[in-house]
Amino acid sequence: MIKAILWDFGGVLTTSPFENFSKFETAENLPTDFIRTINSTNPHTNAWAQFERSDVTLEEFDKLFEQESAALGHPVSGKEIIKLLAGAIRPRMVTALKTCAQQYNCTCLTNNVAAGQGPGMTRDAKAQAEVSDVMALFRQVIESSKVGLRKPDPKIYEYACAEMGVTADQVVYLDDLGINLKPAAAMGMKTIKVVTEDQALADLEAATGLTFT
Repeated sequence: MIKAILWDFGGVLTTSPFENFSKFETAENLPTDFIRTINSTNPHTNAWAQFERSDVTLEEFDKLFEQESAALGHPVSGKEIIKLLAGAIRPRMVTALKTCAQQYNCTCLTNNVAAGQGPGMTRDAKAQAEVSDVMALFRQVIESSKVGLRKPDPKIYEYACAEMGVTADQVVYLDDLGINLKPAAAMGMKTIKVVTEDQALADLEAATGLTFT
């Protein structure tokens, strides 16, 4: 029996930051998927991973990311990439969250960075207020930068289950990255890879028995 729903934030409740990465790459004449290539190289120990666990400061991340990107042929400031993280809120997904929260323990599990205040740290005041409204819908918010663990480390899913007071097989988990979903599925969670809003909502309806209109 499903008792809890675990939600990623960026790419699920907002548009994907990958869209912003692509626009930046085009504007800067960088190779396609260059930023994603940097972030997927040594994914557990690179600058991005260290920053999401708060192992390094923003200044240290900025330098490390520039070194890693330079090693791949195109030096890019880490601070410039941080500015690209903020996606636009998806109203239909937020409506589904509100519906789910009436029946299930809805918790947000997000990989984020300590470059400001919480998951919306790269937004202006108005956009940050919108994010805060969404965050208030969750029973709790688990942030990698605060707990010192990050997806896809299985320990963060174990931590989330303990915080929610459920077992893995009682959880539906939505994320836009397959690499984050695999260890959760191996633990017994029902996983939904968010590719499009329509697909995600249909899969969530099937998993929960709820209807989102």
